[in-house]
Amino acid sequence: MPRLAAASLAGTAIEFYDFFVYGTAAALVLGPLFFPTFSPVAGVLAAFGTFGVGFVARPLGSVLFGHVGDRHGRRPVLVASLLLTGAATVAVGCVPTYASIGTAAPVLLLVLRFLQGLGLGGEWGGAVLLTAEHAPAGRRGLWASFPQIGPALGFVLANGVMLVLSATLTDAQFAAWGWRIPFWAAGVLAVAGLWLRSSLVESPQFLRIEQPARVPVAEVLRDHWRLVLLTAGALAVGYAVFYSVTTWSLAHATERLGVSRTVMLACIMAAVVVKGALTPVFALLGDRFGRRPLCLAGSAAAALWMFPMVALLSTGEPPLMFLGFLVAMLAFITMFAVIAAYLPELYEPRVRCTGAAVGYNLGGVLGGALTPIVATAVAHGERVPWGVAAYLTGIALLSLGCFALLPETRPVRVAAAETGATTG
Repeated sequence: MPRLAAASLAGTAIEFYDFFVYGTAAALVLGPLFFPTFSPVAGVLAAFGTFGVGFVARPLGSVLFGHVGDRHGRRPVLVASLLLTGAATVAVGCVPTYASIGTAAPVLLLVLRFLQGLGLGGEWGGAVLLTAEHAPAGRRGLWASFPQIGPALGFVLANGVMLVLSATLTDAQFAAWGWRIPFWAAGVLAVAGLWLRSSLVESPQFLRIEQPARVPVAEVLRDHWRLVLLTAGALAVGYAVFYSVTTWSLAHATERLGVSRTVMLACIMAAVVVKGALTPVFALLGDRFGRRPLCLAGSAAAALWMFPMVALLSTGEPPLMFLGFLVAMLAFITMFAVIAAYLPELYEPRVRCTGAAVGYNLGGVLGGALTPIVATAVAHGERVPWGVAAYLTGIALLSLGCFALLPETRPVRVAAAETGATTG
């Protein structure tokens, strides 16, 4: 289990590095380079539009790679998704700007971002299932949480590279070529990830499936459509909170509040580091007290914190902004630390790779793709954008309702052993 968890963690870290480095570039530099004929705000909105395309592609990647995972095994998904995402990310770093090739530049950016999302849509399901299906029932939450640490590592790595470049290069150098370096680095990381995953073995639960689903997505839509919609709505708040902190706030503070990008990157990264470090702790709580109670607590905390977070961000003071981001990240990880065990347990093994990944990534469309765009539009012209806080609170309440309608999945025998009860 430690070797398997480490390989899954490293793979998701690399995949999410690829995904997050685009979000940071969209907030800082892609608007003027690829949409120079737009106003500054419209340019940021357009850059966030290409950012959102990656989320739209993720459910499609879930269907494509979920079909492979449910019919041919979880392991092939990990290799194919990593190759696709890595190649698309390196290619983004090679796209000429609008000044060089005109409208072909944003079109190429859009296509490559779509391919990034397609690969990431398959990555999560494969990595989480391979780990969760190997794990013992009593510690499934803990072991399945390791791939969930990967996004935090990927984010810190992506933004750490951007932070170093931002601190060492002039604005002109960063805009001319510096922003491309993190994209090119994805090629080296992809090779390392493929090497780590070469020794993984197939999931024992998949090997026990006697009759795989012929068309997994058709079976999911026919028999589990309500579950897919509920999980998508439930997870929307996690994406909304994460990308409001890591993407929208970065653009808002640097453009509207005059905070330096170096300060903003440092505040956000510090909050994400704490979030990543505490992921196994909240996962253990999920094994002890159940998945659903933590999800309800996290979404309720998010609903209560969005107005204070926006108020703290609007001060422009680094300690206060960090506090706002930190509490938001703790609310986020209270839910997402247990999601890697919770979602697979909601679906039967024969359609699990498709069902869990589609629900997870549809939540990304609702909460991740739309949040930077809506928040940027709503916040236009306001130093304290209360409309953004109201929007995020609304998503949190929607997710709270969806979690309330989902069942608990923690294995009955584990729960009974902890309370001294007996089971049949």
